[in-house]
Amino acid sequence: MDRLTTLLQQRMDSVNGRFSSRLRSKRLTVVLGRWLGMTFAVCFLTGLFSNLLQDPPGWMFFPTRPVWLYAATQGIHVTTGIASIPLLAAKLWSVFPELLRCPPLKSVVHGLERASIALFVSASLVEVTIGLLNTFQWYPWPFSFKDVHYWLGWVIIGSLALHIAVKLPLIRAHWSRRSDAAAEAAPEREAVPAAMAPATGPGWSRRGFLAAITASTGVVVLTTAGQSFPWLAGLNLFAPRRMDTGPQAVPINRTAAQAGVEGAALAPDWVLTVSSGSVQKTLTLAQLAALPQYSYGLPIACVEGWSQGAQWRGVRIRDLMAMVGAPADAGLQISSMEKGGVYGRSFMPAAYSQDDQTLLALELNGAPLDLDHGYPARIIAPGRPGVLQTKWVRKVEVI
Repeated sequence: MDRLTTLLQQRMDSVNGRFSSRLRSKRLTVVLGRWLGMTFAVCFLTGLFSNLLQDPPGWMFFPTRPVWLYAATQGIHVTTGIASIPLLAAKLWSVFPELLRCPPLKSVVHGLERASIALFVSASLVEVTIGLLNTFQWYPWPFSFKDVHYWLGWVIIGSLALHIAVKLPLIRAHWSRRSDAAAEAAPEREAVPAAMAPATGPGWSRRGFLAAITASTGVVVLTTAGQSFPWLAGLNLFAPRRMDTGPQAVPINRTAAQAGVEGAALAPDWVLTVSSGSVQKTLTLAQLAALPQYSYGLPIACVEGWSQGAQWRGVRIRDLMAMVGAPADAGLQISSMEKGGVYGRSFMPAAYSQDDQTLLALELNGAPLDLDHGYPARIIAPGRPGVLQTKWVRKVEVI
């Protein structure tokens, strides 16, 4: 068994020697891990906020100010997720030799460390892949993206916390240049097999390597974040959505044809039903247009990361609720003419329904709603995910 282990280690050392690099060091791994940990933490927290808004627990607080809050947090979520891709690749490259150490398991602690790494790496690779594909609305898998993406986030954060706890002494030793120099000078430093010794000769420095990773991450961010942040819109080369495009200069995710509502939305007998208990009222489009109209500049912000500011005009939701005698603290169920789809119905908490700027919008950017933007009427509320800004509304029900 010892001879087999020795031969296996020699073989691994030989393979690793072909990929050795003088750039690799524990200090480099710690620096890359620090950057990656920050992007994952920000991505996790902003993603958790988005998920809570979509599936709120009973204690949830719904901030409606500033009106661009969700647009900013979701833009940051997707941007940091994209930024983590080159950082994750660099981090995996920096620890590649460790995968070839033999024996693979030396102790319980070592096994725990390897298990946490395996879980973290596999979950991270799946998470960033499906997250990136979601921005293009491409779902080549049979499972629910939203549920899997959410729970993988918890798996990543949990395995990352476990990995940090196991590696904390090493992280502290190589956190700064000074501590790294002291650790490298320690006499009990671990010997490196000859086949795994760093390659010598001319080449990049570690500082140059980190600069290249920083530059590549910056390029990825600058060429995609323009779908979320107006001041970067001119640099948006690769994100699937661009500002000021689409019907009425606002992008869309789902058309009326895709939702199967073209006939119902254009029907001359369309009416909006507003109900509270036994009280029910129906309003035609002309009657809605005759009610007091309000106009607000609000962003539409989607979970895929893109957002767009626009001018919306319509009837305040709180005024519709008052017409049927609904209590001010009541929540609403908004129903669309769309028959299928996960978001054919949405729940609107009182924090939104009582906000002055929450509208049943009839106009967008000074013109009646385009059919693909929800004609004849749609919801627009401050600080609310785009998937809950229901289009093609047919019923508003107090619950």
